[in-house]
Amino acid sequence: MVEQSTRSTGSQVVIEVWADLGCPWCYVGKHRLQAAISQRPDADRFKIMMRSFELDPEAPQELEKNEESFIRTHGGTAAHVLQAERQMQAMARKEGLEYSLDRLNANTFGLHRVVQYANDQGRGFEFFSDAQDGFFAGTLNPYDADALAGVAESVGLDGPRDPHEQRVRRPCARRPPRGCGVGRDRRSVRRPRPPGRRPRRAEGRRLCPVAGAGGRARAE
Repeated sequence: MVEQSTRSTGSQVVIEVWADLGCPWCYVGKHRLQAAISQRPDADRFKIMMRSFELDPEAPQELEKNEESFIRTHGGTAAHVLQAERQMQAMARKEGLEYSLDRLNANTFGLHRVVQYANDQGRGFEFFSDAQDGFFAGTLNPYDADALAGVAESVGLDGPRDPHEQRVRRPCARRPPRGCGVGRDRRSVRRPRPPGRRPRRAEGRRLCPVAGAGGRARAE
């Protein structure tokens, strides 16, 4: 998860979060952010705005085991995958979070389309958070349309789902704003690299942020 520098709108503080569904660091970091905000006496001033970030835009549409996904994108062996996953599981459990090792992965483009639609109704973070929590707990298949519709309904979304394709994958015209962390520390948006594996070029692709209530995508 990459957190852009906050921007103040009157008395409200908006925190923009760039994340993908299957990123374990995003999962843990999201809950740490929520906990930090909830401990503040002025917690109601803070609003979290979801921004789409695909860690693996070329991921297949068909479901694949987490082990297969990890090796395809990072290399290594099944033993490396299990080691990395157990480390993340231990970290998540220290935070009081569920963390299933039997997850299935697939392309998240469809999910991000719904996230952008949810943003229009002020429910983007709630929708993404519930879907991600269910995914890591092993209680939700976010690649199933009916299951995803159930999450959307539970957070109060209404109306048809707009594709929002351009707001998910439209290439951005420039780098992220200074201080947002995307270019500075890719580790915050990538899974642990197996021991002895040389770094690859950035796995993730930054995505354009959502425009305001007007609904137009703005190049970032």
